[in-house]
Amino acid sequence: MSLPGARERRVRTGGIELCVAEMGDASRPTVVLVHGYPDSKEVWADVAEQLAERWHVVLYDVRGHGRSSAPKPLRGGFTLEKLTDDFLAVVDAVSPGRPVHLVGHDWGSVQSWEFATVKRTEGRIASFTSMSGPSLDHFGHWIKQRMNRPTPRRVGQLLGQGAKSWYVYMLHTPVLPELAWRGPLGRRWPRILERLEKVPAGDYPTASLPGDAAHGAWLYRDNVRARLSRPRADAYAHVPVQLITPTGDVFLSEKLYDQLDAWVPQLVRRSLEGKHWVPRTRPDQLAAWISEFVAANEEAGQVGPVRAPAPTGAYADRFGGRLVLVTGAAGGIGRATAFAFAEAGARVVAVDRDAEGAARTAEMARLIGAQDAWGEAVDVSDEQAMEKLAEKVAAEYGIVDVLVNNAGIGLSGSFLDTTSEDWKNVLDVNLWGVIHGCRAFGRQMAERGQGGHIVNTASAAAYQPSRALPAYSTSKAAVLMLSECLRAEFAERSIGVSAICPGIVNTNITATTHFAGADAVEETRLRKRTSRLYGLRNYPPERVADAVLKAVVRNQAVVPVTPEARGARFLSRFGPGVLRGIARMKPPL
Repeated sequence: MSLPGARERRVRTGGIELCVAEMGDASRPTVVLVHGYPDSKEVWADVAEQLAERWHVVLYDVRGHGRSSAPKPLRGGFTLEKLTDDFLAVVDAVSPGRPVHLVGHDWGSVQSWEFATVKRTEGRIASFTSMSGPSLDHFGHWIKQRMNRPTPRRVGQLLGQGAKSWYVYMLHTPVLPELAWRGPLGRRWPRILERLEKVPAGDYPTASLPGDAAHGAWLYRDNVRARLSRPRADAYAHVPVQLITPTGDVFLSEKLYDQLDAWVPQLVRRSLEGKHWVPRTRPDQLAAWISEFVAANEEAGQVGPVRAPAPTGAYADRFGGRLVLVTGAAGGIGRATAFAFAEAGARVVAVDRDAEGAARTAEMARLIGAQDAWGEAVDVSDEQAMEKLAEKVAAEYGIVDVLVNNAGIGLSGSFLDTTSEDWKNVLDVNLWGVIHGCRAFGRQMAERGQGGHIVNTASAAAYQPSRALPAYSTSKAAVLMLSECLRAEFAERSIGVSAICPGIVNTNITATTHFAGADAVEETRLRKRTSRLYGLRNYPPERVADAVLKAVVRNQAVVPVTPEARGARFLSRFGPGVLRGIARMKPPL
């Protein structure tokens, strides 16, 4: 596997030669990427290519991996002290006199924690981004705290992480790991990653994998038991740290980082949907977060003490920097949802056919915390307009990470009073608008291959029959079923799909609802009456917005929001006859 545009050099240290690759303009700040086990530097290829557009990027094969030479003998040749020697030799060669920004994954992160906490590297590192690899010292203290003061919860955490660490025990056995990696495991590993981790097929891993994995077993043998049993008491980070935690990591528990603030004075936490090998499955998001963190600390270093930027608001660790598009964002649930993502530090595209309303939402979103925000005027029922919007967003802002298909209109009236034109209008917006959004933006998510999430606003009316809402209920029931179908189809692409069923929420939809069969005077009366009833209920759209964010974080399928929506959902499953009886009652309008 090649690194496009990379310039290679050899760096000698401690009797071995390290293969070092450089990308980008060497006059710019340097970002050093350190790979994990059983990888080589090529695991960073996609991330490095994007970072090199702005930074000087350096990758090197850890000793015994890739095209770097291995120590002789292997035993004792992979200690953290010697790995630190290698790191300093690399940065002295590629960035003399200027600190580098360090990024580590898996064992690359484990050893980078050593670099970021020992005295002899002070002044050589400007920031550190860690993912899927804890400090062995911090891990050792974490274990001792739970063993010295056991509680059911702490014992459960120990047992849980112990089960996740099964591979560590295997790597400590003599000979067997080497035989496995040089034999069947080495041949099957690419397929295992593709199947279990959703790593794209291609020319990764490199042909050196069997030897890399066999040599890399000594990373564990030389360090794990020694450090976990005698962790350093001074393992405090002397640089700002950005911790990126994959939510689906099968090897590491998020609880490992519970006390990390005690060791890291300047810490930014982020969560990322993905499994262990996020450098291969989520390179776009990693590159964006790394670049943002590097830029912030470069700027801080020029004006004063180095500080770490931290988005504010709930779920900031999850949505900071993510691109979120919300339709129907000029008011009501759509605007509240756009604001909720803005408070979490997301980049927001506010879409509505009301251009001024969309622009106001975008302006407010920037003021309350969005990294950036844009307003777009589009009618979601227009397929070509939605396709053009998707092309524009991808070209100017990037691929959407979270899509919220929220735009909708109300329609009330009996079936016999509802005209064909009424049916067309409500289905065009409520159903076809969702279909167009899912097709245009869902296709981009799928083609990118890095996951994402789609939220479709349905309604409690989707599963609650009503003689007054036949067309509206039908449109929302279709949205609910569409969401369930897409959830099944998109799961293999790591794209979650949620249907939100708000219930009676105090929004402006009642003021614009069309009442079939009513003249203008009667329709005005019915709108005022309905708005008054919704106002008395006074359930705020902000609570629906909070449910939207929770649905994305938890990857929930169907989310009834209000108490009446949850009650109707329960009855639809366990007492549908009751709902059918209620449906026969005339509404109090």
